[in-house]
Amino acid sequence: MPTYRYQAVDLAGKRHAATLQADSERHARQLLREQGLFAKDLKRHDNATGRSRHQRLSRAQLCELTRQLATLTGAGIPLVDALATLERQLRQPALQAVLVGVRGALAEGLGLARSLARQGAPFTGLYCALVEAGERSGRLAQVLTRLADHLEQVQRQQHKARTALIYPAVLMGVSLAVVVGLMTFVVPKLTEQFAHSGQSLPLVTSILIGLSQGLVSAGPWLLAAVVLFSVISRWLLRKAHWCLRRDQWLLRLPRIGGLLQVLESARLARSLAILSSSGVALLEALQVATETVGNRRIRQAMEQVRQQVEGGTSLHRALDASQQFPPLLVNMVGSGEASGTLADMLERVADDQERGFARQVDTAMALFEPLMILVMGGVVLFIVLAVLLPIMQLNQGLQL
Repeated sequence: MPTYRYQAVDLAGKRHAATLQADSERHARQLLREQGLFAKDLKRHDNATGRSRHQRLSRAQLCELTRQLATLTGAGIPLVDALATLERQLRQPALQAVLVGVRGALAEGLGLARSLARQGAPFTGLYCALVEAGERSGRLAQVLTRLADHLEQVQRQQHKARTALIYPAVLMGVSLAVVVGLMTFVVPKLTEQFAHSGQSLPLVTSILIGLSQGLVSAGPWLLAAVVLFSVISRWLLRKAHWCLRRDQWLLRLPRIGGLLQVLESARLARSLAILSSSGVALLEALQVATETVGNRRIRQAMEQVRQQVEGGTSLHRALDASQQFPPLLVNMVGSGEASGTLADMLERVADDQERGFARQVDTAMALFEPLMILVMGGVVLFIVLAVLLPIMQLNQGLQL
């Protein structure tokens, strides 16, 4: 049944905005009139996704939806009633549209996992696989609670990473703008004054003048080259082959490659831990967890790992053979397989890898700030010396 989003007013003039399901636009208006509402704006949603084409469910909204659904189902409220309650409580149109779509799919006889999968992003394979495991085991509320905890933890990590990058990015941008402004506006004016004096210029000043003239004359071409490079790069990165080559190159970079490996390992271990502890079979868990890996080279290695495990190889041997994962992860997985506590070991290694990644990022940020200040201080010192030395020579000449 199609879904419509409406804006309407009641007899008292109060505005209402929500979604409803109806056979047609005429039927939707009729349903609104029966509720004492008069539609001012009525638009049909994309039935394939259960929400407007122009609306997306944010990560924060997904966390809110998962947490509240876990609370209601944990309180013993039937799933359909819980969704209806959330639809009335949550005022965001995107959330309401998703809930309407899920309830419609449930009315068709689908399970919650398949109903969520029909909505598309952001209900990922990991999300739907965990919900399906919770439905099969009868522990849907517990699984949803753990899933909400995982989503909130991911959101906190992303927020921390963005916050940590804001200051260095602003510092670098402002510093670069100041240097470019000096080289393109201030230095050319000083160059004219030095040219009129007729004196020989120090080497530092000559270098600065050459750089300034080169930047002024070649600036538009440099800008065009940067834009062209960006366009070509975006076009190439739409192809899987070039994305794979880029990810392979990133893994080979000193320090950065190790950080990426630790991050992807932590993400993979966390996903496998949640899936395994929720009762998902290992092969299915490997397939779903592979989708959470961002680096295509590591994802390719995980596909090979899954094939080897399907062929009878133990997980830790398959991970070791791929040579794409830290020894800590391989050893902990081996211990977990030997002791029958794979989920617990994966949880521990995920915590350890995430802490290690956070420490390395904090150290890098702590070193970057003073290093950036030293570099920009050196650049400014170079410009100041290049400007002051000719002035000092001119003053000495006048005194003589």
